[in-house]
Amino acid sequence: MTLMKPHLLTEEGLDKLTKELHHLRTEGREKVADRLHRAFQDGQDDDFVENAELEAARNEQAFLEGRIQELEDILKNYQLIDDNGGSPDVVNVGDWVTVSEAGFDDEERYHLVGAAEADPAAGRISNESPLGLALLGAKVGEVVRVNAPNGVLEFRVVKIG
Repeated sequence: MTLMKPHLLTEEGLDKLTKELHHLRTEGREKVADRLHRAFQDGQDDDFVENAELEAARNEQAFLEGRIQELEDILKNYQLIDDNGGSPDVVNVGDWVTVSEAGFDDEERYHLVGAAEADPAAGRISNESPLGLALLGAKVGEVVRVNAPNGVLEFRVVKIG
């Protein structure tokens, strides 16, 4: 049996995923079941069981069950990110990091989290992403290089925390 590395989660991420799983198991499944029932009934009334709505409802059910399985797998094998686990002088998973890209004055602030709770639009980047990997272990003032599709980008670590 192959041991899989645990999914790294913050307390906030654990709470969010647990709530999402509960919602999908209850309200989500109920909503999909109602949609399937209505679509099946409409199909029988039309003597055409394989209608587009029924197919869409079945696809929604498959997506929902896939997400439930994914969440169950994450919550069976996770490790909480310890806020005090690493050196305060270097970037660790769980840290907030402020960076500035070379050639730009603007600073960007990111929360370095595990892949399971990454949400780049909300400033939560994965420790497995190119930028996340580059930032791990970096110190304030250090420049990290990230391979991007249109070349190498450089970021200076402005602040940790």
